Amino acid sequence: MSQDHQRDCIEVLIEKARDGQINRRTFIQAMGLLAAVPLALRSGISWSADKPMVVVNWGGDALNAFKSAWTDTFTKNTGIQVRIDGAGPTEGAIRSQLASGKPSWDVVDLESYSAIVLGKENILQPLDYNVIKRDQVAPALSSDHGIASYQFSYVMAWDSEKFGENGPKTWADFWDVKKFPGKRTLYKWMNGMLEAALLADGVAPDQLYPLDVPRAMKKIDEIKPHVLSFWSSGAESQQLMVDGEVSVGAIWHTRAKLLSEDTDNRVRWSFDNGFINSSSWAVLTGNPAGTQPAMQFIQEALQPAGQLKLFELLGNGPSNSATEKLMSPAQLQANCASEANLKKQIALNAQWYADHYSKALEEYLTHLSK
Repeated sequence: MSQDHQRDCIEVLIEKARDGQINRRTFIQAMGLLAAVPLALRSGISWSADKPMVVVNWGGDALNAFKSAWTDTFTKNTGIQVRIDGAGPTEGAIRSQLASGKPSWDVVDLESYSAIVLGKENILQPLDYNVIKRDQVAPALSSDHGIASYQFSYVMAWDSEKFGENGPKTWADFWDVKKFPGKRTLYKWMNGMLEAALLADGVAPDQLYPLDVPRAMKKIDEIKPHVLSFWSSGAESQQLMVDGEVSVGAIWHTRAKLLSEDTDNRVRWSFDNGFINSSSWAVLTGNPAGTQPAMQFIQEALQPAGQLKLFELLGNGPSNSATEKLMSPAQLQANCASEANLKKQIALNAQWYADHYSKALEEYLTHLSK
């Protein structure tokens, strides 16, 4: 190798490192092969090992769960340190990051429809599907700017002391307060609730989208006098049912599972006629750790071993169906995304939510406040 060519190779490595295309470990190894380690150490590159990549989720138990399932393994494999921030990656918070001119977040765990919305605004980077293997998830679970990190469901749970094993099975049952008397709880932030109302009103599952929002609101008005609370957090929905304040609830399946365990199966639930949704990984435009490490992290987080770990910790369904091969029969039964349970549920339409969420939510919340 000539001196000029070696110098050119070194320059290429430095450029790749500064762009985030290679990590610190790879850079040092490559420079070692070029006998240029001293130059590597004074190259002036700010490494993520010195300044961790920041992955933002919604806090709570997910902080430690993400670390155990994903970031520890990623750091071990790449040498890149990762910090989990539980600040909550709302669309507004992500926009504020970009508006500051110096975003401090790298990877975010956000609503799948938000990835579509923010991607169109160039607030999120297009995902590099040369690094991330898009076919690891079902086609509906990825977009240009987001790919599913995990899945979760909205399900019906009921108090067996009031209804025995024959609790409500359909959303028409949920609305039937004569057959299933008692107070209800529904989700404050709308997802899945418009669909539930329309099904209760006789709309066929394959005719749900585009959602008829006025019709759904009218149906929600029917049951509103029987709704004790529109829950805004999983803990709130769980407490309402533990205390027996509500007879039937539309809640996350992860909370329903905990309720069944905590009440010695007094609270029962089913995936029947549930709504399955996904959260997505996305990368902020101009993220400080660089594009390549962020894409590498997402690819690592899609691996079955880590997805199984998250399921074991939180109950979230894997987005990579290959994870099912690692699951026991009992785990498959509790997995919202297993083949058997998917057949019982309806998938929320991320594109509809991307196009209509803000306006529909405003109308929904207005109805709740009346």
